[in-house]
Amino acid sequence: MKANTAERSIHSIKAGVIGTGFIGPVHVEALRRLGVAVTAICDVGDLGVKAAARLGIPRAFDDYRALVTCPEVDVVHITAPNRFHSEMALAALRAGKHVVCEKPLAMNTRETLQIVRAARAAKSVFAVNYNVRFYPAVLALRRMVERGDLGEIIHVNGSYLQDWLFKDTDYNWRLLPEEGGRLRAVADIGTHWMDAVSFILGAKIRSVFADLGAWHKLRRRPLGEVQTFAQADDKVKYATYKVRTDDFASVLMQFNNGARGNLAVSQVAAGRKNCIRIEVYGSRKSAWWCSENPEMLHFGNRDAANQTAVRATPAFGDGAVGYVDYPPGHVEGFPDTFKMNFRAIYSAIANGSSSRRFFATVEDGHHEVAVCEAIIKSHRAGTWVKV
Repeated sequence: MKANTAERSIHSIKAGVIGTGFIGPVHVEALRRLGVAVTAICDVGDLGVKAAARLGIPRAFDDYRALVTCPEVDVVHITAPNRFHSEMALAALRAGKHVVCEKPLAMNTRETLQIVRAARAAKSVFAVNYNVRFYPAVLALRRMVERGDLGEIIHVNGSYLQDWLFKDTDYNWRLLPEEGGRLRAVADIGTHWMDAVSFILGAKIRSVFADLGAWHKLRRRPLGEVQTFAQADDKVKYATYKVRTDDFASVLMQFNNGARGNLAVSQVAAGRKNCIRIEVYGSRKSAWWCSENPEMLHFGNRDAANQTAVRATPAFGDGAVGYVDYPPGHVEGFPDTFKMNFRAIYSAIANGSSSRRFFATVEDGHHEVAVCEAIIKSHRAGTWVKV
């Protein structure tokens, strides 16, 4: 139920997870590392029961409505396919729950505006799982920009590259616009980059110029279920279908603080498993970071030697203080970003504090969907489009 204003431990808050695919168990693991009890899980058919047995969760449901009304659930985590996000989020809010929703928030801005209004009316904490914010280096960059260490920000470049949909036989529900939305690579991973950069700069994207591409015009769909990042068995039979979503994209962007940006995103980049790169160029110096070596921050200077800083050293700065648990050399990576994100979210639920909320809010989630719609319009029109 909703938090009282008095402080209480996050250990008293109970979570329920909708969805048992790739990302649902990641949520479960991160919550348990924080000492949060996961009391229920839900998926269609017998998937929920199987996941509950595998993960040691006491309650399993095959209907999300039962989970969101369960008295043993205070926070609902939505990790189902994108087309279900809106109805599940609204149902959870009506039931008086707090919500953590996977990105993108919903299929379009009509749905996201409904969610924003409902969350405000319910006075529930509503977070969107843009976990990239919680890499220590991203937090450090945010503090450096806020403090003016890099000077005035001129432009930001970067990429988010994967190869898990490289082959025409690679398949996932995200490939279907009716399941995942009209944008795929941009909405699925590109919004992670755009949200992280907006977080670093303390600025929003105000306009975009986009080019979208599909390398595979036709793909072969396995006649059976395939989980995210999994490959179909070699003996499986396939059905051919036309691709209607983006495999890759290039997006130019303008921020409301005057900075410019350039993003390359791809899910057909051979050899790149999950590579995020962010480069921030300021009037004093630059800084860049890559998720493939997450403990390192690099700094560039015009008239002095470039520098590489290891996490928790003086040059790395103090921006990640409070969001790391291990000493330098003990890498905090992908799973840890979930843990730290959820720590921030659950602390807000427990303590009722609205100050310094580093996690992505429902409004942030709405903005990213609005950016996606502008990207579609820009690609079709071949011009700049305001968000």
